[in-house]
Formats: sequence, C-alpha cells, structure tokens
Amino acid sequence: MFIFDAHLDLAMNAMEWNRDLCWTVEDIRAKEAGLTDKPDRGKNTVSFDAMRKGNIGLCMATQIARFVKKENNLPGWNSPQQAWAQTQGQLAWYKAMEALGEMTQITNLQELDNHLDFWNSSFNAKKPIGYILSLEGADSIITLEYLEKSYEQGLRAIGPAHYGPGTYAHGTNSIGGIGHKGKELLKEIARLNIILDTTHLCDESFWETLKAYHGPLWASHNNCRALVDHNRQFSDEQIIELINRDAVIGVALDAWMMVPNWVRGKSTPEAMGVTLETMADHIDHICQLAGNALHVGIGTDLDGGFGREQSPADLNTIADLQGLPILLQKRGYSPEDIENIMHKNFIRFLRKVWS
Repeated sequence: MFIFDAHLDLAMNAMEWNRDLCWTVEDIRAKEAGLTDKPDRGKNTVSFDAMRKGNIGLCMATQIARFVKKENNLPGWNSPQQAWAQTQGQLAWYKAMEALGEMTQITNLQELDNHLDFWNSSFNAKKPIGYILSLEGADSIITLEYLEKSYEQGLRAIGPAHYGPGTYAHGTNSIGGIGHKGKELLKEIARLNIILDTTHLCDESFWETLKAYHGPLWASHNNCRALVDHNRQFSDEQIIELINRDAVIGVALDAWMMVPNWVRGKSTPEAMGVTLETMADHIDHICQLAGNALHVGIGTDLDGGFGREQSPADLNTIADLQGLPILLQKRGYSPEDIENIMHKNFIRFLRKVWS
C-alpha cells in the first residue's frame, strides 16, 4: 500500500549525522559500527532504498535548527542567523538529492497529482521520492520576511516551536504562550497559506494558537496523552479540537511516546512491549474520539534523533510500516479506512489547502 509519512528528518540525518541516504540501511549501519557519539549510531531505519521497498513515495521532509539563548541549556545554535544558515544547508542537500533523481519537491496541487500518477503507474525501481518541505520549530525565521523567502523555496508547513521556549511559541517541556511575535507569525502563515503544524506546542501555546489562528492546521507527529501521560502528547480535549478543525494527526514511532514509563537509555522496545500494535493503539484512540478514520495518519519521526533502540521491536527499517495495514484489518478497519490512514487523509488535506 502507498504510504505518506508526515514527518521525516531526512536532511538532519544527512547533514548532522553524516548519513548518505542513497546507501542501504544496512550499509549505513555498517559504516557507523563502533561509533558512540550519538545513541542511535548503527541503528538507523531510514534510507531511500528502504522507503522505496516500503512504498513510501511521499513525505513531509523537515528543515530543523533550534536557536537557543544564553540561558537555555538545550542543544542548538547560538543565533537565529546560524539557525537560518543551517536550514539553508539542509535545503541545499534536498536540492542535491533532486539533481541525483532521488527526490522531487512537491509545492502545489499539479505537482502532487503528477507525482502520485507517476509513482502509482511507473515500474521504475528508482522512482524519486516526493517531499514537501516542512520547518520544525520557527526559531530560524529571523524576521517575518524570512518566512516568505522560505515559502518561495517551497516551504509548505511549519511548527512554531520544538523543545523548550522558542522565539515564537513555547514547545515541549516548557510553559508559556505565543506572545506578540507568535501572533504576528501566525498572521503571516495564514497570509501565505502555509499549513500550521501544532506538534510540540505546549498546552498554553496550543490553546492560544488555536484561538488566534483560523487557517489550515495539522499535527504531523503526535501521540495520545490518554495512553502516555506527558506534555509531548495531546490530551483528548486537544485531539477533539483538532478533529473539529478538520485536522489530521500523524502517529509517531518514538517508543517513549508510545508507552508509559519509558526510561531513556535503559528501557528497550522488547522489554516494554513496543510494537506496531502499539502504534495501532494510538491510531485507534484517535479514531474512537473522531468516530471515524478520517483524522489520523502516519508521521513516524523515524531516525529523528533515535533509532532501533527506541523504535517498535518489530520494525527493522521504515519499509516494515507495510505490516500496519494487516494489524488494522484485524481490528475491524475496512480497506477504505486503512487507505485513509496510510495516505489518503493527509493527501486529501493537501488537496483542500492547495485548491
């Protein structure tokens, strides 16, 4: 089945982890054997080859660069100008992948339709993977003029915050609202018809954002607080509000977001029972709140700073997402429901926004 993944940090892996995604997953793992600078070394799950094997022909691909002020101990760049430059380096990598024929950028409805037609009709073993550019955390937007520059470069979705306090909003593990700068950013997002990604917004920023913003929004990679009680997940009240706003929520595969009581660096997917069935639990919870299967999709976040040590035990590479449809079928989901979850909900959303 064709899969749309609403959140992959491809350029981050290439530029910061120094992974050549043109290699196979196995070759990347072999190259990283013995490295200890990052906890997921040698445990990656994503490459272009694996995406093609899993029929993941379209994704939201991120730019990400956090600006951290002097008093902020989170990792990041020490000025917004440095953060902007990092996102530009990531964009340069995407363009280099386009030149190789590995990827193709999607920015409008015509390009989307052409790509889907080609992907579903071509038997070429090396079809270019379609990507739509998304910015995770808006700290690299130095001034609002830079958002328009990003739009001209193809940016079509943006999350105002990531972890901690940001320039425009407060993110995961922080407390605070969006302030004047955040409200001005939201106006510009609406003017440019960019999709607002509510993922990572802390509760106060979430509710202030939804009060101030009335354009298209979704949550690219966000799980359910009812199943994992942490501010990184959305409460049922937040999920219902997103459903009422006709949003789609992508379910993520970072293990600590999937089951409660995960201890980073100690817990294992096997010991904690984290599998694709757990992913189906979060999908099902959203569907039960909605009363249908029209507001949930896939937003794996695979290799988003973690690897197999913090992914479902039955997932070796991203291609193993193809095991999800049978799990949903066993739960009573219809073929139409499953297609909606695997790709149609997000694609339908894009058609509506871009029409």
